[in-house]
Amino acid sequence: MAQHSRRAFMRNSLLGLAALPFGVGILSQRAFAQELEPLDPEDPQAKALNYVKNAEEASDHPAYEEGELCSNCMFFQEANNGCQLFPQNSVEPNGWCQSWAKQA
Repeated sequence: MAQHSRRAFMRNSLLGLAALPFGVGILSQRAFAQELEPLDPEDPQAKALNYVKNAEEASDHPAYEEGELCSNCMFFQEANNGCQLFPQNSVEPNGWCQSWAKQA
């Protein structure tokens, strides 16, 4: 049987405990990322921002310019198709709303 010192055991235990919060944080982000419901265009906030699932449907809106999509907006979160403007929902990557802003 291998000889293990008490000091090595304590050091490894403390390192493991210190790393635990990082692992839990990563796992919980991935778990929550999949729980977003798709945004309904009839939602009052979506209507207020003229959200559409397909950007081409917004071609008659004065604020729309071709090439503007949710997927290239600064508010878009690629990991879960989320949007900072609609934190409880996911949006269509090919969608658009009047709050579109160019990514940095």
